[in-house]
Parts: sequence; structure tokens; C-alpha cells
Amino acid sequence: MSVSLESLVPDPAEGGADRPLAAELMAFGMVGGSGALAFVVLSSLLVGAGWGPPKWLVSTLCYAVLIVPVYLLHRRFTFRSAAPHGWALPRYAGVQGMSLLLASLFSYLAYGIFGVPTPWAPVLVTGLTSGVSFLVLKLWAFTQPEPQTDGGDAVALGLAPPADEIGG
Repeated sequence: MSVSLESLVPDPAEGGADRPLAAELMAFGMVGGSGALAFVVLSSLLVGAGWGPPKWLVSTLCYAVLIVPVYLLHRRFTFRSAAPHGWALPRYAGVQGMSLLLASLFSYLAYGIFGVPTPWAPVLVTGLTSGVSFLVLKLWAFTQPEPQTDGGDAVALGLAPPADEIGG
């Protein structure tokens, strides 16, 4: 990032922990809403161009292209996280996968079990999925890994026990 852009972007180490929940929720909505709008525009343009691949595939690729930019915006602006990308990005991708499964489950429950009418079911599904996603991103994906004295990345990723737990 250039020096001029760096001066416009707040340092994630400043103010993330003591930031009001309402501010995080507002930023989450703005970043998510902007990502959704970008998806609609990009997908509409590329699907409308009719350049060959099936429409569903073009739409899926548009969604995939936006995962990293939206991740970066959430990391910087919503959660002001200083977690390393190697830690936070795979977790963010996992939360995206979880959100897809939750949206499927919530849709099944709303339409199939509770008979929620169409105008309200997508609103309910979006609200529930977004709420769970916000909590998991905040409490897990964008948290800082605990510093490890022994064992390095294997301990930090939970793949190996800390040295003081080995042998005893």
C-alpha cells in the first residue's frame, strides 16, 4: 500500500479492543453491504456480457473474486485486527463456508419447516447467517494467535501440544 493510502487507513493495533460493539456492527454491515453490492454489479455485468461460461459459474467466480477484498476490509475496518494473514485468512474462508451451510440450513427451516413467506424468509436467513458470521469472525477468525515459546506454528495452530504438556 502506498504511503498516502497508509495514512488514510487506521492502524489495526489502535482501538480494536475498546471499540464499541455498535461501531463494529455498523462497519460489518457497511463492509458486507458493499461486498454484496460489488457482487451484484460485477456478476450482472459479467453474466450480461454472455462471454461463454454458464451463468451460475460466472456468478460463482465473481463471488470468489470478492472473498479476499472483503476479508481485507473486515480485517482492517470492521474488527481492526492485527492477526497475521496466515492465521486469519484461512479462518475467514472457513467462516465463509460455514455461512453457506448455515444459510442452507436456515433456508430449509424457514421455508420447509416453519413456512415463512418468501419476502420474509430471505431477510430472516440473511439476518441469522450474518449474526452468526459476525460472532465467529469477531471471536475466532480475527483474534490474535497466542504467542508460543516452544513448538512454533504447530502449537499455535493446535496441531501439537505446548512443550510443557509433553511427557507429563
